[in-house]
Amino acid sequence: MINIKENEKLEILNHSCAHLLAQAVQHLYPQAKFWVGPAIEEGFYYDIDLGEEVIKEEDLERIEKEMKKCSKSSKKIVRQELTKEEALEKFKDDPYKIDLINRMEEGEQVISCYTQGDFTDLCRGPHVENTKQIKYFKLIKFSGAYWKGDSKNKMLQRIYGVCFENQEDLDACLKEIEERKLRDHRKIGKEQELFMNHELVGSGMPMWLPNGAIIRKQLENYIYEKEQKLGYLHVYTPCVGTVDLYKTSGHWDHYKENMFPMMKVDEEEFVLRPMNCPHHMLIYANKLHSYRDLPIRIGEFATDFRYEASGAVKGLERVRCMCQNDAHLFVRPDQIGEEFKKVVSLILNVYQDFGIKDYKFRLSLRDKEDKEKYFDDDKMWDEAEAKLREVLNDLGVEYFEAIGEAAFYGPKLDVEVKPAVGPEVTLSTCQLDFLLPRRFELFYIDSNGEKATPVVLHRAIFGTFDRFTAFMIEETKGAFPTWLSPTQVSVIPVNPELHTEYAEEITKLLRDNNIRVELDNRNEKLGYRLRETQTKKIPYTLIIGDSEKDNQTISYRLFGQKDTTTVSKEDFLKIITEDITNKRRA
Repeated sequence: MINIKENEKLEILNHSCAHLLAQAVQHLYPQAKFWVGPAIEEGFYYDIDLGEEVIKEEDLERIEKEMKKCSKSSKKIVRQELTKEEALEKFKDDPYKIDLINRMEEGEQVISCYTQGDFTDLCRGPHVENTKQIKYFKLIKFSGAYWKGDSKNKMLQRIYGVCFENQEDLDACLKEIEERKLRDHRKIGKEQELFMNHELVGSGMPMWLPNGAIIRKQLENYIYEKEQKLGYLHVYTPCVGTVDLYKTSGHWDHYKENMFPMMKVDEEEFVLRPMNCPHHMLIYANKLHSYRDLPIRIGEFATDFRYEASGAVKGLERVRCMCQNDAHLFVRPDQIGEEFKKVVSLILNVYQDFGIKDYKFRLSLRDKEDKEKYFDDDKMWDEAEAKLREVLNDLGVEYFEAIGEAAFYGPKLDVEVKPAVGPEVTLSTCQLDFLLPRRFELFYIDSNGEKATPVVLHRAIFGTFDRFTAFMIEETKGAFPTWLSPTQVSVIPVNPELHTEYAEEITKLLRDNNIRVELDNRNEKLGYRLRETQTKKIPYTLIIGDSEKDNQTISYRLFGQKDTTTVSKEDFLKIITEDITNKRRA
């Protein structure tokens, strides 16, 4: 889908369409009051107070129809500039606009409004010149949204839409929206019983169900094996830390708003940890290290907690409780380049295994003017950023730079992956850190017998298991490769009374060889049971009838296919074992 915010004409068109939406809503709901209606990356929305009225699915079509009338009226869209006093008078009956006006500082900006026929809205613009230019639009969804994003305020109703310059682009957008619905990991996660949420547990706190837990465990085993071969040392650390720990690291000053509130236990003040680096710094400091010991690579599958606004929480993709595939590499300055290359190589190797091909590298740098977000040490930052550029140039990988996207303690390399549908997501990251080793007074004994400060690489290959699983669900539409699939084989006796005994023998054989298998000998029609294996997207379905029983064979059908192949038990075991071992992609 086109990023509306990166196309000036489309941004103006979508913002104008938001006003068209508001005009139509005002015609249909005269009591409506309007908060804000911006253009966003994927269209536009408007937050509306309808009093006691509640928008329903069928109302979108009615509003859309009225929007088309407003468009065909061909009203000129006129800008008017106002003084603050004039604006307060003009919108005196609208508490939402009065709030906006009163929050504007004197001389901060020109106050303007736009009028199209019988509708006037406070807005800085710009807009198209005439409503007739707004032709190709669609309202796509609605939701609740707290006024000003604050859960203490009134819940408004937010209507989303998209607008394009021609029908072809609109149709392409709507097609992608439908594809997203089919791939939505929340929908598939519910259908395949992968994870759940419950209000008693809390927003953004997903619970992994048995099927989802299998996928997560397979991902953990996969990356653990790779890290073990590369010399990583895995640890376990607590999910909490004292406030003093995060004051020492600097997170309390730079990251506090993203952390859960402090809790006092006895005489200590604790917080749920948002990241694992402070704990790993202390593990490094637990013993004396020589320059010969470095690099030391400390890894952990660690549960972390971060505050996400309720409106941003989404399935497994954006959560408040997550498990990171985290590691911290303690290196000598002369080892930075080599270790960084190894991290990039690991990322690329993992992406190859998962068939991830559409990605780009982003060098995330600090904003020099932002002295609050970033630790204020120009020499440290200049050295770190220059070193990271040098490594990337040596690797010969293409990358682009993003000012203001660094961690507070250092620059980082982020890998932005383009999924099958939707905007890019950041999966992997590797961050260069000269600061935290200094703050924790870490050292090693160098070749001259002197104390020297190590450099730390923070890296996460999957990012979090939560987000990576959401990504994989949507990439595969829930049809996981055999090695990841919660159930790898479904064994179906044609006639449960006649064929269950042999089907149980097959089931035991597979289970004894660590194949995840289920036996479906319910007293249901064969066609019904076969369709269910397709619904569940099980990679292999074994159909056991008279011929298979008499000849001691197996007839199997792959997910999505109608052809059946008959082989010996030994050959089938070899086929599926190779499939799993080689991590064949579906």
